[in-house]
Amino acid sequence: MMNSKPIERQPEAGKASNVDTTLSLGVPEEVEHTRPLISLSPHEAALLKALPDGAAMLISHHGPAAGSRFLLDTDRITVGRSESADIFLDDFTVSRKHAIFESIADGGFRVRDVGSLNGTYLNRERIDEAVLSAGDEVQIGKFRLTYHTRDDGASA
Repeated sequence: MMNSKPIERQPEAGKASNVDTTLSLGVPEEVEHTRPLISLSPHEAALLKALPDGAAMLISHHGPAAGSRFLLDTDRITVGRSESADIFLDDFTVSRKHAIFESIADGGFRVRDVGSLNGTYLNRERIDEAVLSAGDEVQIGKFRLTYHTRDDGASA
């Protein structure tokens, strides 16, 4: 009759056993997350200076829509691969309903992921929701968009 206990093999004398564990000791290095430096063209700077109160702009500097500009000028802007999205990003790395930009009380915007498959990233860190600051990079799928306010146009 067979026993249902698992058989535990012991290493033979003189032979090394296979160890698959790594142990790291010490303090992990701190990684400084900085915003990417994006230069604005004179035309982009002029567009930013002309933004109405409470508005902002996303400028795509990397990805399939490099050079595209998206105006954030309403309380709620949807982003996704669906043609009904306010900002239509046509790439399979973007969910149909990917993210929402929402205006906040101080006149800025926040970005919120709405359950996308590939996530929404702010300055290369995955987020569920975050308040945006001038110069922040928002990544949605392959699209890397830099968030700009009217003040960015004045400093360019």
